[in-house]
Amino acid sequence: MTTTEPLGQTVYLAAEGFEADLLAELGPDATVDGRLVFTPGLARPAAWAQNVWFDPVRIEFASIKEAAKALRAIQRNWTLWPLRHHRRATLIQENLPHVSAKPLVFPAPPPTAPLGSWALLDERTLIAAGHCSSPFRHGEAVFVEDRANPPNRAYLKLWEALTLFGGPLPGPGDRCVDLGSSPGGWTWVLHGLGASVLSIDKAPLDPSVAALPRVEHRQESAFGLRPQDIGPVDWLTSDVICYPERLLRLVEAWRGSGLAKRMICTIKFQGETDHTAAATLAAIPGSRLMHLFHNKHELTWMWAIEPKR
Repeated sequence: MTTTEPLGQTVYLAAEGFEADLLAELGPDATVDGRLVFTPGLARPAAWAQNVWFDPVRIEFASIKEAAKALRAIQRNWTLWPLRHHRRATLIQENLPHVSAKPLVFPAPPPTAPLGSWALLDERTLIAAGHCSSPFRHGEAVFVEDRANPPNRAYLKLWEALTLFGGPLPGPGDRCVDLGSSPGGWTWVLHGLGASVLSIDKAPLDPSVAALPRVEHRQESAFGLRPQDIGPVDWLTSDVICYPERLLRLVEAWRGSGLAKRMICTIKFQGETDHTAAATLAAIPGSRLMHLFHNKHELTWMWAIEPKR
């Protein structure tokens, strides 16, 4: 006999290695099982979660086939989080429809098919959520990589951020400013999409990026720029290495100027995580704060100007 009931909790999959940051973000009533973190009630803001399982259920079952049938009754597409009893969990997953997890070819929209997540708690009990925050399997945005042209692997962060941003990508006719650009991975991405890029860094760009036709490079500090001296930009990006408070001041200067339509910035933490600064950025209207699959000890802040009503 199979029984299905609401779990009464929200489940978060912590970004690997950052379970403590997620716990600090969620509060003292959070509990942990491996990389899964549980809180009572509805979902809370959780930048350090790689995926969030909404409205999960608890399923008690007697056999592998019953477990698979119960999951199929909720929806078609499932991905297993390997928590324990791995062989038994794999047998259940094999009784579910196959879900392709091919790397994404950028630029392309993220998957749109609903993708649920589930995990086996014990031999007769599983938890499952038919709706999750990430369109990717376990929040893992995997791309077909370009191993020949970009000067470093930082381009993958911007690929992921742009894929999740929503709306039109940078393109022909767009003016972009890339702060902290050296050696040029993000500038390479923006140029490759057809935009013109003003690339700012005290260090030089990789020669192959500096030679691109719509790239202008200025060897100066991103923090010495005045937005009014740059003028309107469609996209402002920043992968600058700096303390979060300094990035916050830079962001506020550009927001206050009204000259940037959209921003994507990496918040890099040096030493302890500055949760206060992260929360301040997250509270800015129109913001989205998240730990990308390609982030390290950093978060990505995305913002778009709110349309006038």
